[in-house]
Amino acid sequence: MYDSLVMTTPILPALKLSRRLLLLTACLALAGPGAFPQDAVPTFDVATIKPHEGRMTMTGLRSQPDNFAGTLTLAMLVQTAYGLQTEDQVSGGPDWTRTDWFDFQAKIGEADLAAMQKLSPADASARRQLMFRALLAERFKLQSHSATKQVPVYDLIVTKASPRLQDAATDTSDHLEKGADGKPLTGYLRFLKDTSVAQGYPMKSLANLLSQPVAGVGRPVHDKTGLTSTYDFVLNWSVYSASAHAAAPPNGSASSDPADGGPSIFTALGELGLKLQPTTGPIETIVIDHVEKPTSD
Repeated sequence: MYDSLVMTTPILPALKLSRRLLLLTACLALAGPGAFPQDAVPTFDVATIKPHEGRMTMTGLRSQPDNFAGTLTLAMLVQTAYGLQTEDQVSGGPDWTRTDWFDFQAKIGEADLAAMQKLSPADASARRQLMFRALLAERFKLQSHSATKQVPVYDLIVTKASPRLQDAATDTSDHLEKGADGKPLTGYLRFLKDTSVAQGYPMKSLANLLSQPVAGVGRPVHDKTGLTSTYDFVLNWSVYSASAHAAAPPNGSASSDPADGGPSIFTALGELGLKLQPTTGPIETIVIDHVEKPTSD
């Protein structure tokens, strides 16, 4: 029996899956104007990082508006701190930065959280990233620099208009999930056994999801659809299906579907009038110049 998994935007990077446990990504969208002291260095109120011991049950970062927890590698933490789409965008450093696992917990203080709730979603996200960077510098003595390189990517493009891609602003269906205020949820994606139900979902978030290891396409995905609204749709693919973990065809085509009988992610996108077009493109990378294993908390 399959439970459903609900994911809300923005999607945190580098979510990895065990066979039976999937991670929930909590909604971090915070609204409203606000400001922090210009010279304030954003830091977590409390944070612990310890080497993981025992059996691995799940990996990745679970989040709530005021705290983060999970089991991650240093490379995954760097990915989160710099808002990178995939772990492959982190390079340099010793092998342990990708092989050693750490149990991570961090909490945002009440005053910082209250101030962040007055920021725009983009500014709040940037503020959280600065907290992660400060923590990595303190606990791992991390020093790094950014670089841009050309790599194989997919462009998410529109091939044809599709009635299955419904503009959320004009969708008045009775089946829409609603929040406590009675309004339809936005930035909402629910994984079922064979399908994924999206509501008020932007194409940029879909591209970010497809960039994650869980999607199995093997490349970063850039949103080139030109679709700027948010959309309601059902994708005939799910992270629960065996096909979710299959490697993508090298040419990005959907010439054959997986042996489990379910459509590949390429076929499912095609049904929505979308396509992953293989190309090369620039991506931002973070190069580790210096790093040390953290001392015990």
